[in-house]
Amino acid sequence: MAVAILYREELKEYDFGPGHSFRGDRYPLFHQFLREHLPEDDNYRIIKADWASDQDLLLICQEDYITFTKEYYKAANLGLSYTGPFHRFHSGDNAIVGKPGKVEEAARLVVAQAKTACDLVQEDKFRKAVSIGGGLHHAKPSYGEGFCLYNDVAFSARYLVQKYNLQRILILDTDAHAGNGTSEYFYDDARVLLIDIHQDPGFLYPGTGFAHQIGSGDGRGFNINVPMPIYAGYDSYKSVFEELVQPIADEFQPQIIIRNGGSDPHFSDGLTNLGLPVEGFKMIGEKVRELAELCQDKVIDLIASGYNRNVLPFAWLALISGLAGFRTGMEEPAEIPQRFRQDPSLTETRMVIEKVKRNLRDYWSCLR
Repeated sequence: MAVAILYREELKEYDFGPGHSFRGDRYPLFHQFLREHLPEDDNYRIIKADWASDQDLLLICQEDYITFTKEYYKAANLGLSYTGPFHRFHSGDNAIVGKPGKVEEAARLVVAQAKTACDLVQEDKFRKAVSIGGGLHHAKPSYGEGFCLYNDVAFSARYLVQKYNLQRILILDTDAHAGNGTSEYFYDDARVLLIDIHQDPGFLYPGTGFAHQIGSGDGRGFNINVPMPIYAGYDSYKSVFEELVQPIADEFQPQIIIRNGGSDPHFSDGLTNLGLPVEGFKMIGEKVRELAELCQDKVIDLIASGYNRNVLPFAWLALISGLAGFRTGMEEPAEIPQRFRQDPSLTETRMVIEKVKRNLRDYWSCLR
């Protein structure tokens, strides 16, 4: 069965302006790369969603936050100043630089794509749906940060609970940064198992996502952080999947998987310090495809991050190819430096895995 890929040209409006780390040109860049390297045919279908309404956003956001965010970014796009309390609702990461795109409208499109992806999969029109531009995992109910306005990861899970009454949702976050916003939404909710694999937050924004942060109340043991050591590469990620993700997922028996994350764990990313080669992204996609056998192959995949535009399309396509089983040759866009040809952090990663197991063995029999 073909994979649904949610994309439309207007995603390019998710652009904070010249000089900002997050530019909207990543989306047409990837779309062109995809078409050049993989024909649509029976492989995938490009599907266009509409824009999320205020009612949709109220599932995950406070009303005053939606109102401010809409007015601030509308004014910014028009070159006007807006006198509202920006820092009450957003961190400096989300401040515009120069003339931005229609950021808030594009953020609504991302949420609408997530909603459409959920419907397509749950209504058996597709087994797997990929939202290009998705994975805005730092946004919270009334605070935007980390280049994220509305958290489509959280929306997906809440929507699946609300409309389809799902009770066991696995969110797998492989972005290099911890998904602090997603974690806050579900920290005490046992219906949502969040497994977050990210760079050690002692050395990277947002400074949360340590191994001891395992949830609270009913959700204790269902918020699993795997803080990867600096320069962790292919073998480290493979070990985490085999020793933590797969056995926990086997025990949890998810009804659907939501994965988010783009190319920023790559060894040449501009904002992070991990060591994953392009083939590592295909491996992640393949591991998610294997996990999906637990839930009738149902996967929502959300892809947006990455800060080396030369690597980004290769890593994104590798993720999708692994997930869908596409036979695409994924080569590095440049030569791998000597220090990354073997995983330099595997020993440290094994120590992290053991620490995570110790913290969670009271909640998961597979880790005892």
